[in-house]
This record gives sequence, C-alpha cells and structure tokens, in this order.
Amino acid sequence: MTKRESYSIEIAGVKRELPLFEIKPGLRIAILNILGDTELVAACARGLAEKLQSVEYDIIVTAEAKSIPIAHMLAVETKKPYIVLRKVYKPYMGDAIQAETLSITTGQPQVLILDEKDRELVQGKKVLVVDDVISTGSTLQGMRMILDKAKATVAGEAAILTEGDRAQWMHIHALGHLPLFTD
Repeated sequence: MTKRESYSIEIAGVKRELPLFEIKPGLRIAILNILGDTELVAACARGLAEKLQSVEYDIIVTAEAKSIPIAHMLAVETKKPYIVLRKVYKPYMGDAIQAETLSITTGQPQVLILDEKDRELVQGKKVLVVDDVISTGSTLQGMRMILDKAKATVAGEAAILTEGDRAQWMHIHALGHLPLFTD
C-alpha cells in the first residue's frame, strides 16, 4: 500500500496528519475524522467552549454522524444539552421535520431529520449549531431550515474547522481552517 499524501495541522494544541482525498477531478480535500480520536475531541471541545463564551444559547444541535463526538463533548464542557439531526427516518421519530441538503463528501443529496421528541426541546430556544468541518455550508443550511421550521433561533454556528473560502466563514466560531487542494 502506498502512503497517502496528507496535510499537517495543529488543532487546539493537538497535531494531526489529515489524509487527502480526491472528491472530484482536480480537487482534493483534507479529511478530518474525529470518530474515536478522544484526545482531539476533548481538546477541541475545550477550545470551542472558550471561543463560545460570549454566545448565549440553550442547546447544541449537530447532524449525524462524524460531528456527534464534538457535540457530545462540547455539551459536557458547557453543561448544555445536545440533540442530533438524523439522516434516516425511523417510525419512532413520529412527527419529525425534514430538510434535504447536498453532501460535499458524497456528492449525494442528504436528508436531515429532527425527531418529534427533539422538536419540543428546540422550539423557542436559542440554538448553537455545531459541525466538525464546514466546507460548502450545505449541512449548515439544512440545519438552519429545520431549526426555522421548529421555531428555534440560531444563536451561533461553530465547527472544529472551516474549509475553502475563508471569507465566507468569518462568522463561524472555528478552531482552524483547511485549504482546498487543486491540481
């Protein structure tokens, strides 16, 4: 097996080598996969909690799946509850709210679903939207659409990293930024 090219980064004092993957001809992105990386997740949660001290919010919302660990650990750090927008509807979700977005990593439409029980938790609340990496903003857009339908207010948006056009993400509370890699 040949060694994959990577991008070196330090996030919240933790160094990682992020593998580069081609998502379309001539365009590669560095992949941050925090699943199972407890050292990085804990450091990022502490760093984001510090950055978010001035943001008033009641609850954290994230999308399934790779950002769940950061939402969970941020909830532990801030003592705020969190909910996860799911990608597949299950009958126990009841009267759920759905929105469709386009995923940059898969290039496919992605559905986000707010469970009936979680609708009541966000209704009328100030919400912090959290993601692992914000690249195109499509997942953010889907989360905003759902929260608007649920009559919640987005108080802030946070991510471990932003990617691509840095100017587009100036309002995001992030710990770092990834470039796009073009050939």
